[in-house]
Amino acid sequence: MEVAVAGLTGASHLECTACGAMSESEQLVRLSECCSKPLYARYPLDRLKTQFRPAVLAGREPTMWRYAEVLPVRDPAFRLSLGEGFTPLLDVPRLAERCGMERLWIKDEGQNPTGSFKARGLAMAIARAWELGAREVAIPSAGNAGSATAAYAAAAGLRAHVVVPADTPRVILEEIRELGADLELIDGLITDAAVRVAEGAKLHGWFDLSTLREPYRVEGKKTMGYELFEQLGRLPDAIVYPTGGGTGLLGMWKAFDEMQQLGWIGAGRPKMISVQAAGCAPIVRAFEAGVRNAEPWENATTYASGLRVPRAIGDFLILDAVRASRGVALAVTDEEMADSVRLMGETTGIFAAPEGGATLAALPALLERGIIERSDEVVLFNTGSGLKYVTP
Repeated sequence: MEVAVAGLTGASHLECTACGAMSESEQLVRLSECCSKPLYARYPLDRLKTQFRPAVLAGREPTMWRYAEVLPVRDPAFRLSLGEGFTPLLDVPRLAERCGMERLWIKDEGQNPTGSFKARGLAMAIARAWELGAREVAIPSAGNAGSATAAYAAAAGLRAHVVVPADTPRVILEEIRELGADLELIDGLITDAAVRVAEGAKLHGWFDLSTLREPYRVEGKKTMGYELFEQLGRLPDAIVYPTGGGTGLLGMWKAFDEMQQLGWIGAGRPKMISVQAAGCAPIVRAFEAGVRNAEPWENATTYASGLRVPRAIGDFLILDAVRASRGVALAVTDEEMADSVRLMGETTGIFAAPEGGATLAALPALLERGIIERSDEVVLFNTGSGLKYVTP
């Protein structure tokens, strides 16, 4: 098996996403000190570009760690893996025909460990926190991030504290418990869970893994962008992505920038299409208003728990990416999601989570509004398995 180029792994520094200020990468940090905004890991891409080429990927393990040169973990001993990443990119011609599309793909993230794309981000964040000395981690979650945290903390031998809304699907609660995490249920939303985690972090020294409030979950998610290019041999015309906290969309956008700097691709980008639930759509509202920051959504409600995120700290980054790509943010109803889960299942054999159904539900509006054309090559992201939502 090929290995990463010796001496060329790990970030060179961290960078504030708001002002560009640089900071040291070899310590446990969360938001930038200058602006209290998300930090991005940056890499010596000019030095990497002569050696880290697509051809070197042949023969590497089929996990997200195949891209080690542009990932933050330095010591291979800390590369936690339960087999996450390199999920199937599935050609779905019967579904494409039903939707009036010529070519449609589904990236099925439900085949990750713990059944969702959250495995990528939490594997990376926990591996890096472990490498930098953390011994207890904590996370507020709508469900699947809690499962992934419990799993990867267990794999690393760290203690995990997970706080979720009391109405989180029961199968996810059982999964978190059986994976050994300290689980707390609260009446409220993920934002209320975040308050509880912040209190615990302050009192007990837990390292808080909240979305985009530490620099490395986005690094795990960006591997989806590298995989799309590797699996297709090109980038698609459009990516339709369900958006709660938005880390996956941002990770791919970051990956495309890195890939251009590495010389893998040119300046062209897929249209980034952000899909939210009609009952919780702060990004959509901000997009339609033409503003760069999204106000919190009051009384958020949707059965897609991963989309029930009333406030995203990376709102400005999500909106920037959508606009720069000539994409759009739009909302779909719970009924449309449920109908689309069924349509996807009966035409592809994929049992999608409602968040995955949301991407399919968005297609008619995207075609009607001319955001995508029937001849476009479009990738829908199913971010989790529908089994996580089955009520026993």
